[in-house]
Amino acid sequence: MRRILFIDRDGTLIYEAPPSYQIDSFNKLHFYPHVFEFLGRIARELEYKIVMVTNQDGLGSESFPESAFLPVQEFILGSFANEDIRFEAVHIDRTFPREGANTRKPQIGMLLEYINNVEYDLKNSFVIGDRITDVQLAKNLGCKAIWLNTEPSLGASEVSDSMSDLAGSVALETREWRDIYQFLKLGLRHVIHERGTAETKIQIDLNVDGSGFSDIKTGLGFFDHMLDQVARHGKIDLKITVRGDLHIDEHHTIEDTAIALGEAFSMALADKKGLERYGFALPMDESDAKVLIDFGGRSWIVWNAEFKREKVGDMPTEMFFHFFKSFADGAKCNLNIECHGTNEHHKIEAIFKALGKAIRMGVKRDPLSNYLPTTKGKI
Repeated sequence: MRRILFIDRDGTLIYEAPPSYQIDSFNKLHFYPHVFEFLGRIARELEYKIVMVTNQDGLGSESFPESAFLPVQEFILGSFANEDIRFEAVHIDRTFPREGANTRKPQIGMLLEYINNVEYDLKNSFVIGDRITDVQLAKNLGCKAIWLNTEPSLGASEVSDSMSDLAGSVALETREWRDIYQFLKLGLRHVIHERGTAETKIQIDLNVDGSGFSDIKTGLGFFDHMLDQVARHGKIDLKITVRGDLHIDEHHTIEDTAIALGEAFSMALADKKGLERYGFALPMDESDAKVLIDFGGRSWIVWNAEFKREKVGDMPTEMFFHFFKSFADGAKCNLNIECHGTNEHHKIEAIFKALGKAIRMGVKRDPLSNYLPTTKGKI
């Protein structure tokens, strides 16, 4: 089964041309930065069917004659072909938004040949585009979106779902073709991990290369809020569902969630080739937090933070250290945490946010390198 890249044209391969958004002359044509370099690498190194999918409002009408469109379109296709980038199919919808045609993105009318076709693997295919309509198209096709988010509101009037409903369909949000190549080259670091004990049942869905989407249900509101900060500031997608013995106390739920989350990171980072490995950061109002992390394969924690209140929200402050210690054990990482401030809520939230930032730095990979960041030969 072949995977497909459904690639938008205007705003993705070439720049948009507001206010008309019609590329009807050569003086409006400007290619997206680095698209030849990195789409060329994708075409040469990866096994995707490359398909162009574009809305061209009113193409063929008096306001947008084919004679203005076709020379530019042929030049675009020829320019990519000169770089060994060939579109195996080109799908163009000519309608206006007001017509409500089922062929116009984000509807799938002009892509029906790919639906329920055993030749194609839509689940592991991607729509690449700059508009929310491209994200909606991905959802409608049953694949994922790579969103070149240069202007978040583009296409919002033509989608049926809210952006929060579409967030789970975004596999990567970026403005750079280099990031798209890296993501497709290195693969999705996505794991589903379950951990069960006599006290807790935990399910974790972790995408290290996500966009910050989270859905956390531990039974502890403040704990959910802190884990959401890690996802948001680490730009990881994180779903956690916990069934724990909260009728006894919070200890097992917090400890086992930390262990399971650490284990999920250890699984997702795999052999760690090309990994940055290290990360740190963060001020929050009157508080400041420093979190140093090393995904070096050995667990250790240094903790320099004190809390005077017994609880923040519904989370005992004595469990803060225990959470990070358990996470470090599960992830096989070093953590060095320091925090100062006067507001207890601000202090712990700053630490969780800084953890997210540190994770984001530490898990970054170089797609052009198989370098293992150690002299030992193994992490």
